[in-house]
Amino acid sequence: MKLRRKTWYWLAAGLLVGLALLRLLRSEPVQVDLAEVIIGPLVVTVGDDGMTRVRDRHLVTAPVAGRVERIPLEPGDTVSRGTILAYLRPLPLDARGRAQAGATVAAAADGQRMAAAVAEQAESALQQATRERERAERLVEGGGMAPVEVERHRFAEQARQREVDAARFRARAAAHQVEVARAALLAAEPGAGSGHRLVLRAPEAGRVLAVPERSERVVEPGTVLLELGDPSTLEVVVDLLSTDAVRVSAGDRMFLLGWGSDSTLEGRVRRVEPSGFTKVSALGVEEQRVNVIGEFCDASGRLGDRYRVEARVILWDADRVLQVPPSALFRDGDSWAVFLVDAGRAHLRRVTVGHESEAAAEILGGLSEGSLVIRHPTERIVDGVRVQSRQ
Repeated sequence: MKLRRKTWYWLAAGLLVGLALLRLLRSEPVQVDLAEVIIGPLVVTVGDDGMTRVRDRHLVTAPVAGRVERIPLEPGDTVSRGTILAYLRPLPLDARGRAQAGATVAAAADGQRMAAAVAEQAESALQQATRERERAERLVEGGGMAPVEVERHRFAEQARQREVDAARFRARAAAHQVEVARAALLAAEPGAGSGHRLVLRAPEAGRVLAVPERSERVVEPGTVLLELGDPSTLEVVVDLLSTDAVRVSAGDRMFLLGWGSDSTLEGRVRRVEPSGFTKVSALGVEEQRVNVIGEFCDASGRLGDRYRVEARVILWDADRVLQVPPSALFRDGDSWAVFLVDAGRAHLRRVTVGHESEAAAEILGGLSEGSLVIRHPTERIVDGVRVQSRQ
């Protein structure tokens, strides 16, 4: 029985509608960026811009009001202990001024005693650190401690030695301040004469770091005339967000880069300061910051005082870690998840995340090496949708 022509038209129309519906149901695959789940090294760091500074800096100040003669020294000049730095002609003092000068002598003497006590305390801490390092070495020889712990004890001993050196420097500087204050008091006595010159000498050997003003002028008590220090004893100061600083400990390794060379310098955290401060960011947001003090392991001779560096403190690292890019992770309820790609389709997979850096996140469970995951999943990516790599 032959079908009518009208029936053929309806069959053709139905076929076309079916093909259209099939095309709608079988939509084009979503273009995505894929990343492979790999095993490799992972380093977790925190950091920010920092600044170098001379560890032991001495400010040469005017002990009394007077006229300072022109200072011939320039930044970078090397001086030895006792080198004449400046001449000061004290102005005549009244009874009140002499009383203030006497109080300055007393305060300098108190500072000297305090500096001496701090030096003794630093020496005791050094002796304790030496004993702990020797004990750690014995435990390592007997297999009772990991070698990495000995490295920490050695660094602690070196840090204590530097603290002793700094404390001794401050003690000598404090003793020098007492001598200068007493000389200033004698120069201010009525019988000293108006032409008497007070000689200001270097308390320690070093280099001139800065001369705020070289010209002859009248200065008030406490005016800074020069800054002295040893540029070879550099440390780095980096202010971290307080939420990052609480994760940093003394002895943590540091990477120092962005200082003007392609090479990376190494250092160690010496101290995390116990008090924070408020700093306004470039976006005008108030942030709580904490200064972290680090020491160079291999400082470059081209670095000087108050040079900019970029500091990164290593919080955790491992050589073989299963990892994915952080951009592949998203929250699925209370869990982390990724979209795993298998046979051209996306499959939601919950994962357990460990340590995370800016470049990668550690995967503790839910994925295996060699799997493919979607970077930057959008709202078009749902469980089961067809996907295709843009590459």
